[in-house]
Amino acid sequence: MSGTSWTPHVRGKRHSRAAASQGVSPDVEPEEEAVKPGHTFCNVCARTLPQSKWNNHLTTPQHVRRMLFANYEAAFEEAEKNKHGTTVSHDDDGVNFGITEVPNAQQGVQIIVKIQNTVPLARITLVDAQLALKSHRGTPPHDHLGRYNDRIEFLFEDTVLHKSFAIVRPVKGIVGSQADHNLLKPIAPYVPRKRTARDPEKDVVPGVPPPALGAIKYVVKLPQAEIPKRIADALSRGSPSHIINFFRTSIMPSVLNSATHGRYMKTLIWTEEHRMEHDLQIYDIPDARLTTHGKYYFLEVPGLAEKRPSVLVGDRILVQPHGQDGGRWFEGHVHLVRQVEVGLYFHGSFPYDGNRRYHVRFKLNRIPLMRQHQALDTAFDPDRVLFPSLQHLVPAAPPSTVAVRPYIHNRLIAQNAAQLQAVASIAAKPMGSAPFVIFGPPGTGKTVTMVEAIRQVLRVNPNARVLACAPSNSAADLIASRFLSSTELFRFYAVSRRRELVPDNLLQHTHTNSQGFFSVPQVSQLAQFRVVVSTCGSASFAFGVGLPPGHFTHIFVDEAAQATEPETMTAMKAMTTPSTQVVLSGDPKQLGPIIRSSVARDLGLGVSYLERMMERDLYDEHRGSGKTLVKLKRNFRSHETILNFSNEQFYGSDLRACGPKRVIDSFVGWKELPNRKFPVIFHAVCGKDEREASSPSYFNTDEILVGKNYIQKLKAERRHVVADEEIGIITPYNAQARKFRDTLKRANVGTGIKVASVEEFQGDERRVIMLTTVRSSKELLTFDAKHTLGFVANPRRLNVAITRAKALLIVIGDPLVLSIDPLWRKFLNYVALNNGWRGIPISWDPHAPNEIRDQGVEDITDFMQRMQSYLGSDDQSAHDFAESQVNAEGVWREPE
Repeated sequence: MSGTSWTPHVRGKRHSRAAASQGVSPDVEPEEEAVKPGHTFCNVCARTLPQSKWNNHLTTPQHVRRMLFANYEAAFEEAEKNKHGTTVSHDDDGVNFGITEVPNAQQGVQIIVKIQNTVPLARITLVDAQLALKSHRGTPPHDHLGRYNDRIEFLFEDTVLHKSFAIVRPVKGIVGSQADHNLLKPIAPYVPRKRTARDPEKDVVPGVPPPALGAIKYVVKLPQAEIPKRIADALSRGSPSHIINFFRTSIMPSVLNSATHGRYMKTLIWTEEHRMEHDLQIYDIPDARLTTHGKYYFLEVPGLAEKRPSVLVGDRILVQPHGQDGGRWFEGHVHLVRQVEVGLYFHGSFPYDGNRRYHVRFKLNRIPLMRQHQALDTAFDPDRVLFPSLQHLVPAAPPSTVAVRPYIHNRLIAQNAAQLQAVASIAAKPMGSAPFVIFGPPGTGKTVTMVEAIRQVLRVNPNARVLACAPSNSAADLIASRFLSSTELFRFYAVSRRRELVPDNLLQHTHTNSQGFFSVPQVSQLAQFRVVVSTCGSASFAFGVGLPPGHFTHIFVDEAAQATEPETMTAMKAMTTPSTQVVLSGDPKQLGPIIRSSVARDLGLGVSYLERMMERDLYDEHRGSGKTLVKLKRNFRSHETILNFSNEQFYGSDLRACGPKRVIDSFVGWKELPNRKFPVIFHAVCGKDEREASSPSYFNTDEILVGKNYIQKLKAERRHVVADEEIGIITPYNAQARKFRDTLKRANVGTGIKVASVEEFQGDERRVIMLTTVRSSKELLTFDAKHTLGFVANPRRLNVAITRAKALLIVIGDPLVLSIDPLWRKFLNYVALNNGWRGIPISWDPHAPNEIRDQGVEDITDFMQRMQSYLGSDDQSAHDFAESQVNAEGVWREPE
């Protein structure tokens, strides 16, 4: 196996079981296996390959990058050595300026390097000394906060031997505040959590469920739907590619159609569940302490504040006293969730001892998955809902908008042809039609359009009953908030939903039982509501409490691209009959569902129901426009220059900026803009992505400090006044969000600013958006964009992040890292060509759209060439290798 696979291997179940069966410790060092006959071992890539594939392997981009980097490391190690009796003294850490405060950086800081000749008769001349990297030469401007890493190359000549040689020293420094860096530094070195092997739980003593779980009286029981042994066994062995191939050939149906849909999706759910359960093992606590207060036992959970793990009321946690026999565990139901601890309720036989330690296991809450299985098990599976085709298209022209225009509640929609057409088409659609799609790119008002369509459906059809859903509670709350004046609205919340998270103005549209838990009214009363709003995952409550299939004449799903298809089916399938109308609203170019299992993702779980529908001929924009689909094209949110990049890259330049000028132009002319007419800034900073303690989440101190400076400038601005509520800070990592909030709080500035993930900002907007990308790994040459950037390189995440801003977009990141990804490279070029760049200078030509040599490669190649020339060697092998590989056709070209 490759070197990177070794650590996860020795932590895995299979390895642990094999070690236990042999009576040896699982903690072993890797041993190099003898190369099989007909094979060759690549030391650079740590792979054994058949001889027939060897020549091809030598030309792969991954091998070439690793080889070039290995040659560079060897050359640099040689260049650092003192030579010919000449020494260059420095600290063990190189020429390190440490943290230099901004005022000192403006004036300049000096470090003395001592050069000494230790051979008395030698005659050595210092010919030159220069910094190596083009992008860092010269003194950084005062606003260039961040880290600077370079090399100083001392070129000498032995005048007696007439021989040139070089001695190289690394140079580093940080421009910033020592106090800020001290406050933001890691609280402890990062130590990854170890995934513990789990023996089977043979005897579990049931705990006491919280009263909330009984708040709703379901008449239809959920199926257990445990993972079949064959599927669990298949998922427990082999590489992901092997598992995927086995599933496609031996487990998954060969085709996806109405007859196989349920089995196909259920298999994907089981695959995802297996991964989710596996991921929970990393949070197991081997030596926990419990405290007691009244009937509850309190357990401190590391990472709970970051929702790592996420724990809700009603979840199950298994506890075993140290020294307890094998498989006997005590089940604790979660009754209370606090900032860093949870309150558990055990059976009365639980052996508590305040001085004792306990093993703790977190168990997956399977109820959402069981709901999905229940929906997929229902018999209703018509092609016109699951697999609509051209035969389901009504041949008539799209309905006229004339009839509906006088009754439009939102008068702005009456002036928008696409929105008006969508509303008219949905209101006039005959029962039993194919699902209708509102394709709404950013800021085009898809939720507003859907809400207006619901109003018109209720107006034209007195018998209409609407179930409106969305993947998240925040999106569902947004829908419900548009019907506050209606007495016919019911907002359903899961019993685990905390009351303080529910908007006050929606509480009157909910139902609680005598104990104050969210519940549902009597079925007869529930049936009277004309609009019921829920999340997709909870929408099956209607079926569970006894409402009959077909009760809802219309089912609307907003932000449908964010939900998996089984999640959408949870909202739809159990309540759908041949006459039920389905309306989907969303944008497959924005964030999709979050999938943990790479196997499930590759098998299709990451493709939402909406995305799959839009790939069908029936939803071709020209063929189905006004009949099965309407694409909204007027963006009411963003300044044209903010919108332009996403518009071109994702939407075929169809969108038009139509936002109110007083809002979208409100930062044009701001003094901090490099281009006063271009309200987009990319601030290039070379930082360091770090982790701390056991949290796998990254943070970047330098980007936080650059961001804080911008916030202070925004809040001090008198001409361009902006409130905290009008600013949003987006970051891909929870740790960055937490530390950014703490920094603003300590600085007493912008404490009301929302700092959150891209997912939390989907559907949201702010007059000012700041995006901090965090990743600044320097292993640029050994990994591709996926490994170096992680999910920062996800195109949909970039699309959502940069389209939340109305008037000002500020992006902070490391350009050398981001530019590995071709889409990010295009965005950086877009900003640079419009003179919106700040910070360290751009290190490539932004006019060259197909630039194939990144600055890191150029620096390494140039360095190796200089070292060869200094040595005066005739051996050009290193130079020839580097140059030939860099110039090889397509070697460094990133896939478009």
